[in-house]
Amino acid sequence: MIAPGGPQLRDIHLPVEPAWWPPAPGWWALAVIALLLIGVAIAYARKYRDVLRRRREVMSELERMAAQYARDADAARLVSGLHQLLRRVARRHDARSTRQRGEDWQRTLARVPLDAATMAQLAELEQHLYRPLTAFDPVATIGAVRRWLQQALQPRRWKPLSPEQSDG
Repeated sequence: MIAPGGPQLRDIHLPVEPAWWPPAPGWWALAVIALLLIGVAIAYARKYRDVLRRRREVMSELERMAAQYARDADAARLVSGLHQLLRRVARRHDARSTRQRGEDWQRTLARVPLDAATMAQLAELEQHLYRPLTAFDPVATIGAVRRWLQQALQPRRWKPLSPEQSDG
């Protein structure tokens, strides 16, 4: 019962619910961040796919050279092709590698950490370009090139240039 002279009470009206559009600034920021993350993920996925494709192409070219040598036993052609393949891969990390000879070329090859036997086999490969193929072991040479390429096609495996190499 309401007392006669008491306060007049009215119904409480809630404010109108906000519209769903346009979203609050926080949602816009979240959408921008999500789009940026999606863009970065797509860029990394494309880069990774390209690296894998290049790796497959180089390794399949090596296998084609080995198969060609097995068919025609042309050692000079094999040595030349392997050397060109090494230089093409090295050029991606050091543009000067196409002009390097001797010790400079060996230092470029050594930027990819491998065992001494593999490095010695790669050094012999360069010597076989200019000398008669007297003691050429194609199986060992192809294996050494394969091991070097497997490591070299992973950019993180390359050691940085030393100061004396970067000046030259």
